[in-house]
Order: sequence, then C-alpha cells, then structure tokens
Amino acid sequence: MATHMPRRGLYDPSFEHDACGIGFVARRSGEPSHEILTLAVQAVGHMAHRGGVAADGKSGDGAGILTQIPRGFFARELTQRGIDYPVADLAVGMCFLPRTDAAYAAARTLVEQSVAAYGMRVLAWRAVPINEEALGESARSTCPAIEQALIGWSADAPTELMARERALFLARKQIEQQGRDQDLDGLYIASFSSRTIVYKGLLVAPLLPVFYDDLRDEAYETAIAVFHQRYSTNTFPTWDKAQPFRMVSHNGEINTLRGNLTWMRAREAEWSRATETNQWTAEQLTTEAVLHGGSALASAATQLSTIVDAAGSDSAMLDNTLELVVMGGRDIRHGLTMLAPEAWEQVADMDSSWRAFYQYHAGLMEPWDGPAALCFSDGEVVGLGLDRNGLRPARYLLTDDGLVVCGSEVGAVAIDEARIIRKGKVGPGQMIAVDLKTGAFEDNSTIKSWLAGRQPYAQWLAEHQQVLAPAGSPQIREPHEPESSASRAAKSPLLGEQQRAFGYTAEELGVVLRPMLRDGQEPVGSMGDDTSLALFSEHGRPLYGYFKQRFAEVTNPPIDPLREALVMSLSFALGRRGNLLEEAPRHARLLRVTSPVVTDENMATIRTHQDPAFSSVTLKSLFLAERGPDELELALKRLCAEAETAVMADKVILIISDHGVNEQYVPIPALLALGAVHQ
Repeated sequence: MATHMPRRGLYDPSFEHDACGIGFVARRSGEPSHEILTLAVQAVGHMAHRGGVAADGKSGDGAGILTQIPRGFFARELTQRGIDYPVADLAVGMCFLPRTDAAYAAARTLVEQSVAAYGMRVLAWRAVPINEEALGESARSTCPAIEQALIGWSADAPTELMARERALFLARKQIEQQGRDQDLDGLYIASFSSRTIVYKGLLVAPLLPVFYDDLRDEAYETAIAVFHQRYSTNTFPTWDKAQPFRMVSHNGEINTLRGNLTWMRAREAEWSRATETNQWTAEQLTTEAVLHGGSALASAATQLSTIVDAAGSDSAMLDNTLELVVMGGRDIRHGLTMLAPEAWEQVADMDSSWRAFYQYHAGLMEPWDGPAALCFSDGEVVGLGLDRNGLRPARYLLTDDGLVVCGSEVGAVAIDEARIIRKGKVGPGQMIAVDLKTGAFEDNSTIKSWLAGRQPYAQWLAEHQQVLAPAGSPQIREPHEPESSASRAAKSPLLGEQQRAFGYTAEELGVVLRPMLRDGQEPVGSMGDDTSLALFSEHGRPLYGYFKQRFAEVTNPPIDPLREALVMSLSFALGRRGNLLEEAPRHARLLRVTSPVVTDENMATIRTHQDPAFSSVTLKSLFLAERGPDELELALKRLCAEAETAVMADKVILIISDHGVNEQYVPIPALLALGAVHQ
C-alpha cells in the first residue's frame, strides 16, 4: 500500500505507523536491469509511512537498498580512471568515512593496508555523488564522507568466489577493530563484497534516489534489490544503523537478544583457543580461514575483532551472526533457518525429517526470536523468512515474465493483475526464496525439504541424543507406600523453615502457588498488582523481585508457554555444544530435557551418567550465616573459582545446589549464583 492510499471501511492508513517496511524485487533469470532497481526504489518510497520522520520532513530513521554490484556501471568508472582491470573480479567497499581531515586520511590508509594484508589492493577511491539538500538538518550534521573503495586482487589471490568473500570479510573485521583502536569515529563499512553493495542513509525513503545520484543512473543494473524503510524503536537512529545491513533487512525486534549475545561471546572465547589446539601459525590460520571457512574462519575473525558488535542494533547483531554462519560455509537459507527456526516441537503433523533438522540444530544455535520478518540476500539468493510467531506480515507475487516482488504489504510495486501468475503470503516460521543460479522460485516446503535432506539428521539424533523422561512421567516412578500423617507432621516445621529461608510469604503460597499446583494455571486477579517495587519495599524481598522479563516494549507483548504453547518451548539440552560452523554426528550428543522442572530421578540420571560426554559435578552455593552479608561476595567468588576448576578438569555439566540450608548455612540466591557462573 502506498502512502496515498485513502481511508476505506475499517482501514485507516494512520494505523500503518507500527513497523519497518521491507521487501525485495528480483528477476528469476538473473538478468540484471535498471528496472529492478527502479521498482525497488519506488517500493521503498511507498513505505515512507512505516518510518519515523523528524519535524523537518527530511530526517528519517533511515532507508536503503542492497543490490548486486552493477558491473557495467563500475566498468565505466574504471575506464574513466584509466584502470585496466576485469570488472567481473571487482570488489567494492561502501565506506562511511570521518569528515575531519586527519581521521579521513587515517581511515583510507587503514582500508588500504587491511586489504593488502589479504591479497588485495585498492585500485581507486570513488567519491559517491550525493545531494546533501535531500537531508534534514540533523542528518546533514552527522553525514559522513561517503566513498567507494574499488578493490582488485593480486595474481596469487584465490579464484573461488567464497574464498574471496571470506578474505573481504576478514579484511573488514580488521578495519573495524583497528578503527576502534584508533578512535576513528565515523568510520563504518556499509558493505565490503565482490557480490553485493549497499546504499543507505539517515533519510526518509522517497529521498533515497534524490540523495544518491547513482540510483538514478541507467547504467546501474541488478537482478536483485532488497529495500528497507526503518522505524527506529529500540535504538536512536544513526547512519550506521540504517538498513539493509550486509545480508539482512529486518522488520521487528529480537526479544532474545541478551541471551543470544551472551552465547555468541561464549563461542568467541572457544574460537579464540582453537588456534592453540590446531597449532596453526598466523599465516596458516589465515590461509585455512580463507580457503575453507569453518572453525578456522571463526578463529581468525575472533582474533581480529568481536564477531558481534554489541554497539549495533538488534538487527545488526543478527546480521553479524548470519554473516559468520554463511562465510563459514553454510547456504544463506540454511543459516537463517538455524537462527530463526519455525515452531517444531508441538506441531504434530510436521514432516519427521524437518523435525529432525530443527532438533539437531537446536543443539548448535539458540533461536533469535522476534517478532521478525527478515529479507536476506548474498547476491545469488534472495528471500524472506518470518520467525515462529509470524507477527510481521509479508506477501509476494510472481509475474509471467519472471519478476518476483515481496514486501511488508501489497501494492508497494504497481503490477498489472493480468501479469500475475502466483501470489501468496509468508506464514509463521516460513520462508520463500529466489535462487538466481537455478532461476527457481522456492516456497517453504521446497526449501525446508532440501535443507532436511542434506544430512541424515534423524539418524544422528537416534544414535547420539538422549531424552530424559519429563516430570510426572509414570515410568520413572517406583511404587511406594502412602506417607503417614506422622511423617507429614514431622516434615511440616522443616518445610516452613525452608520456605522462610527462601523468601516465600503466606500470600505467595496461598494466592500464587496453590492455584498453579491445583489448576495448572497462573493466578488471575481483577484489581491489579499494588505490590511495592522491590527497591522501595519496607520488607526484605527475594532477589527475583528486582528483575522483570526483558522484551521489546514498543510493538509487542511478552508471551508465555501456557497460552502460546505452539510457538513456545521449555526444553533445553545438556552437554558440550558443537561448533556452530561445523556439521557432524557428534554434535547431536546431548541430553535433552523437556522441561525446566527437573525431577529427582532426572537429577540422579544426570549425576550417575557413565558417558564422559555428560560428566558432572555438584557445586554448593551456600555460605556461613555467622560471617554476615559481606561473606556473600566471597562465596560467589569461591563458587566461580570452583566452576572454573571443574571445567578445567573436563567436567561438562555443572550442578549448582543450595541444598543444606539450615540455621548455619545461608543460600546464595540461585539467580545470582547461576548468573555469576554463567557470565
């Protein structure tokens, strides 16, 4: 729907200011043309209503276009500069550079030195023609110098396309880290590739072709164009946070972001040690990373910089992770399906091979859950996928001449209905794609069946993964005599002491826990919650009272595993996680637990497991009450030291236990103990 759509019936265009506008236009044949770019520019311009706009009417949250590198366009640029170089081999870096003279020169020198370290050279710098009058005052005041590094390869450089992309990836990582080390504020690499290029800026979408002259040049031809109009919700709009990013254009939020980021940092620590394990020299590591990807690429990238830039937006961090997975060797459709899997555990009629695919990868990568709609492209494949919730709509159409249009809404590109041969919507957890290598339009069933058939995932799971019986499962309980009233009476005072020690009040026992135990439901009250914030309470409150669920508050509510059981999962896996960038049967060697409520029988199974892959140790999270509250910090440090010692002794599962609380020993709050060890 374009911005000029009138109010009709119950439809009011003012309701459309709720989320980013995304989409793509592609030609299935792979034949580049200026028409594809023109249609994409028109489409993103029609989605201006989906972005924030400042009072000046020009400063926006950001808009941009990702396309294939227009070879004819850059062949002309090389010729004009008297450079004799095959344009088919050309890579282009779209660089935002600092404005001050010293920093500007230092940034260009850094780019040139970094590409030289990976068998490349900057053939020339091209100042991108821009019109700053298209910018609002705030955007103009922060506008970087925008230049393109035209990059060629040395004679002994690798010829395989992905090897070259990996070399460019590592060179960019080096530029980013050294730019931070040198305090080169304003240096940002929007794209650095031999396949794709990104034009984006801090403006409203209709002004994108006004700002960038290149986008109106008839010589600019592409078969793919991904577009994005940003609606900034969780971060302040800046030039670098405009989208598309290098592989992804994102509409929504990542609600699991903090956990995703923490797990990626944990992987970085492991990757940084891989060089020692393989006894690679720096030169050997670089060669292995460029030629073969995999864990060598992750190790090389980690030594240069962090994989995920924590200063970026949630979309940028997702893009960082997807980029690593793809550079490591996976197809982009595979990578995105790993990061944003569809709901699979509670879907009874799901194909068994699909289920095995998802279950195997759940042991490698935690989901980056939205709500999110994700356009993606690596220059050869373009597509769109939704996360499992499906709360960001996306529609697509195909025409009789091979055009594919997909976007947040219908009508962004004006297409004669007589030309449309197929149209539809992308459902929750689903994906569509256009593969320019084959000319095929792929629906969700085609993509998922292809991914599920790449490896014998079901066989790997059957041979290596074990599932612990869930709480309440009858087969794990032995018959026993009913407990006598005398026995219950003897336990009652002890139970009361335990409840007081762990902060349970009479109200929580009667109003909260009893309905949960009796009815299997959370309690419902009609008068709201007038309990004081823990910080202001006159009574001591458990540590849990100081924490609330984190989620993207702007456009979506939190969800729970009772009311939305289809898309929520409480299962988790215990054991040593496999390398994210590798696929092997051993990565399925995990203990899968279906619920966070672990029974005594489950705990006994874990503690007595004979397989070294699940060796465990129990760490006590207690401290002496007589030593006072200052002892808590010392106890935490002891607990963390014991955890490190256990890991160095090749223990795989750490059990943190506060059993043994009495008048002498006080528990470290479980939330604090677990968080300290985990972090």
